[in-house]
Amino acid sequence: MKKVFVLSLSLLFWITGISQNTNQSRFKQLGTELPTPNVFRTGAGTPGPSYYQQQADYDIKVTLDDEKQIIYGEEIITYHNNSPDPLNYLWIQLDQNVRQKDGMSRRIQNGALSDKTTNRALEWMFPDFDGGFKIEEVTTPGGASLDFTVNATMMRIDLERPLRKGERYSFRIKYWYNINDRMKIGGRSGYEYFPKDGNFLYTIAQFYPRMAVYADYSGWQNKQFLGKGEFTLPFGDYKVSITVPADHMVAGTGRLKNESAVLTSKQRARLRKAEKSFDSPVLIQTEDEAVEAEKTRVLDKTKTWEFEAENVRDFAFASSRKFIWDAMAVKQPSGSVVMAMSYYPKEGNPLWEKYSTRVVAHTLRTYSKYTFDYPYEKAISVHAASIGMEYPMICFNGGRPEEDGTYSAGTKHGMISVIIHEVGHNYFPMIVNSDERQWTWMDEGLNTFLQFLTEQEWDSDYPSRRGPARNIIPYMKGDKENIMPIMTNSESLKQFGNNAYGKPATALNILRETVMGRELFDHAFKHYAQTWMFKHPTPADFFRSMEDASAVDLDWFWRGWFYTTDHVDIAISNVESISTVEGEEGVGTVERPDISAIRNMELGVQPYVVKDSVARDQYTGPQTDPSKGPRIRNIDGRFNNKYFYELTFDNIGGLVMPLIIEFTFADGTTTLERIPAEVWLRDEEKCQKVFMFEKQVTRIELDPYQETADVDRANNYWPSQPIKTRFEEFTQE
Repeated sequence: MKKVFVLSLSLLFWITGISQNTNQSRFKQLGTELPTPNVFRTGAGTPGPSYYQQQADYDIKVTLDDEKQIIYGEEIITYHNNSPDPLNYLWIQLDQNVRQKDGMSRRIQNGALSDKTTNRALEWMFPDFDGGFKIEEVTTPGGASLDFTVNATMMRIDLERPLRKGERYSFRIKYWYNINDRMKIGGRSGYEYFPKDGNFLYTIAQFYPRMAVYADYSGWQNKQFLGKGEFTLPFGDYKVSITVPADHMVAGTGRLKNESAVLTSKQRARLRKAEKSFDSPVLIQTEDEAVEAEKTRVLDKTKTWEFEAENVRDFAFASSRKFIWDAMAVKQPSGSVVMAMSYYPKEGNPLWEKYSTRVVAHTLRTYSKYTFDYPYEKAISVHAASIGMEYPMICFNGGRPEEDGTYSAGTKHGMISVIIHEVGHNYFPMIVNSDERQWTWMDEGLNTFLQFLTEQEWDSDYPSRRGPARNIIPYMKGDKENIMPIMTNSESLKQFGNNAYGKPATALNILRETVMGRELFDHAFKHYAQTWMFKHPTPADFFRSMEDASAVDLDWFWRGWFYTTDHVDIAISNVESISTVEGEEGVGTVERPDISAIRNMELGVQPYVVKDSVARDQYTGPQTDPSKGPRIRNIDGRFNNKYFYELTFDNIGGLVMPLIIEFTFADGTTTLERIPAEVWLRDEEKCQKVFMFEKQVTRIELDPYQETADVDRANNYWPSQPIKTRFEEFTQE
C-alpha cells in the first residue's frame, strides 16, 4: 500500500509540474551561452535580413623555382566591403610567417629533453630554416606605395580614407618565400625530395598573402596563426597563373583555362574519355610516362598553367614531374556530373591507382546525399607522404605502400580514411565556411561524422576509428585534468584529436541514431548544410538550426556534450518486481545479499525463526512482506496477469542521456524500450521507471548496443554479470 501511494504521489508531482529537485541546470536552455539573435543571425539558426559577408578577389602570378625551392609571387587583391561598417584598414593573413625563426609560434612553444629526443624534434625547437614571407612591395595597382604594418602572421594596410559599404579597394603585393621540406620540419604544405631519382613533389598552399575575415560576430579575425587553429577566409573569385618546369604536371583549384597549351593531344583525349567514364578511372598520365619524365628532367624550359575559380575561399596546387594522373566522372543526386581525380608518384602504386579516385568518387556521392550537390567541377586527391590537408577542390593525402609495393590493411584503410576526410572538407569548411581558427570542431567534427557514414557505406566491416560510441569511451572516462569542453579555442585544446574530431563526431552519431532518429536528424543536418552554403556559420547557428528544423529541444544535449567534460555512466541501481499473475509472487527488491548473510548460508547457520515456528508471526490483512517486494491491491481488468518491474537508474557520470533497455524474458525472447533523456527532468541524479509485461523478465541490460558511450558497463546489468576487460577479450580472440 505504501509503495502504491509513493508512485501516485510521484505521478502527481509530474502532472502538476512540482519538482523535488530545483536544480535543473542540465536542462536549462542555452541562453547566455549563445549570442542574442539579431538582424544578422536569427533565433532559427539562419542568416538574418541584414546578414552580409565580404568578398576578396585575387589575380595571382607565381613561379616555382625547382632548383632553389622558392615561390616568387605577385598578386592583386580586390576587396569588397559589403558590411555596414566603414573600414579604416584591411587585415591580411601571412600564414607562412609561422615558420619565421623568431616567430611567435616558435617563441611560445613548449619543449622538453629526454633520452628519446630525436633530431627532428631538435630541428623543430631550433630551426635553421629561413621561413616566412619576404614582402618586397605593397602598392596600389598603379605602383604607389601603401603604408602597412606586419604583426607576426598578420599584416595591416592603412587606407587613406575609410572604405564604406558597397565600395571596393584593390592593392598589389609582391613577395617570395622559401618552401619548407615537409619530411624534415613538417607542415601542411611544402615539398618532398626523392633522392633515388633526384626529383621533387610540391604540395603548395598558404602560398600567397590572404585576406582575413571581417564578420558581424567578430569584426576582423585577429587570432594569430600559431599552427593548430587553421583558417578562416572570405569567398572570392580567383585567377591564378603558375609557372613551373615544362615537364611538370600541375593540379590546382579551379578550371584549367589553357588546356591545349599545357597538355598533349593524347592527354586531352584521355581526359575527354574520363569525363564519360562513371565506373572506373581513366589514366591521363600513365606510370610509364611519369617515370620517363623523372629520367629526362627538363630544366631549361617552363610552362605556365592558368586556372580560374569562382566563389572559393582559397587556392592550392601541386606540381611534380613524377605525377601519374587518373580521373573518372561522378553523377550527383541531382544528375549533375563532376570529376574525381588523383595525382600520385609511382611510389604510391599499386595502392593509389586501385583506390584513390574510386574513394574520391564515393566520397562525393555520399556527402552530397547527406548535404548538397557538390558545386565545383572537380575534386582532386594528391599523394604526399605523411600528410592530410584540405583546400577547395584539392587535398593532399598520405598512405604509401612499402618499396616493394606491398601494404598492410592498416595502410590501406588509413589511406582510404584520409582521402574521405580531406575530400569531405570540401563541404565543411570550404563551402559551409565556419571559422576554423576559433572552432575546430565545426569543420573537423562535422566532417569526421560524415567520414564515418561514408566509411560504413564503403564497407560495412570498415574499421572506423571515430564515430562509434564505444570508441570514445577511453577518452571520456579519462583524467578530467586532460580533457576540455568541445567549445574551447583551437590553440587551447588538450587531446586535440579526441576533442575536435572524435568527441563531436561521436556526439552527432549518437544524436542521429539514439536521440533524434535518422529521419529527423538527416533532415535537420541537410537543412543546416544547405542554409549555410557559401556563408559563415557559428556554433549558435548550428545548434539553433538543428533544433528549428527538427522540433527537438537539444539544449540539454549541446550543454552536456559540448560545454562540459561530463561523461555517460548510468547504472541500474535497483530492480523491484510484482506480479498480478494468480499464484505468483514478485521477486521483490533485487540486491546482492549482504556478505554476512552469504557467510551464514555457506556455514549452514539456521535462523531461529526457522527452528521455532512459534516465533514466526501469522499476519492478517494485506501487509507487505519485504522479502516478496511490493504488492498491489484491487487489480482487475487489463492489469490482471501482468508482471510489473520498477527500475531505478543512477546518473553517475553527469551526462543525461536516453535510456535504452533490453528485457529478456523467461521464454528467451527480448524487447527493447527507448526512453527519452527527458526522463531525467524531475531529478538529474536518479530516476525511476515502471514497466509492464505479460511475461516474466529474467535479464535486463542497459544500453545493449553500446550506443551512448557509457563508460562503465559493469553496472548496466540485472542480475549483475562480470565484464571482460579489453585485454581478456583480446587474448580470447
